[in-house]
Amino acid sequence: MSRIDSAERVFFVKFDVIGDIHGCYQEFLTLTKMLGYSWESGIPLHPEGRLLAFVGDLTDRGPDSLSVINSVYEIVNRGAGFYTPGNHCDKLYRYFLGRKVQVTHGLETTVAEYEELSKQQQKEIKKKFIWLYESSPLYHLLDNGQLIIAHAGIPEELIGKNDKRVKTFVLYGDITGKTNPDGTPERRDWAKHYKGQAWIIYGHTPVKQIRKINHTVNVDTGAVFGGHLTGYRYPEQETVSVPSSMPFIEAKFRSFD
Repeated sequence: MSRIDSAERVFFVKFDVIGDIHGCYQEFLTLTKMLGYSWESGIPLHPEGRLLAFVGDLTDRGPDSLSVINSVYEIVNRGAGFYTPGNHCDKLYRYFLGRKVQVTHGLETTVAEYEELSKQQQKEIKKKFIWLYESSPLYHLLDNGQLIIAHAGIPEELIGKNDKRVKTFVLYGDITGKTNPDGTPERRDWAKHYKGQAWIIYGHTPVKQIRKINHTVNVDTGAVFGGHLTGYRYPEQETVSVPSSMPFIEAKFRSFD
């Protein structure tokens, strides 16, 4: 399959948007098969030409982050899908560049996997992830601008921009600068105030069931916290989920008023 270099060339394609995987590779395999994808070629391809789209946070906390990296790299490199980075992806990228980052909040699990590899294998996985990160935009505009994929979402006034404010928002959400009692950043409910017509599909904030409000859909259903890994079919507006094999952690899920 030839590489697709421009999202504008695939405005007619249907998409399956995958929520935060966080190293839950087996759940990813199961989900893609449920969505009708075949792995005979080594990557998931759909017989009807549907494409996968990833909202980011491929790694950390789950049991097999490196397999997720390998698969998504091949998918994107072969033009079979789109990826946009999440905050965990950004931290792993900085780690691979040799920058000073705290190996905590899940990164330690990915680093542990990485350190078990041979030097040559480490070189290969690092090269793949750096390419994946650097070749992917902060957010994707698909379906002629009617579908937006952004890790933590994006407000209407920032669509079409790519500055520092955009990067902070799409990676971390609408943060206030304060922290919650559990140490996580306090975030405003940007989706509640979104008035645009384009559909924004995002993740970042674990919810027990997809949250659909004002043409926005949160598809992070907490796979790594014992919830589900979710795929969202666009334009059909259908949801397909598989249960997680991870222990359920109630405190990690957010409820909205």
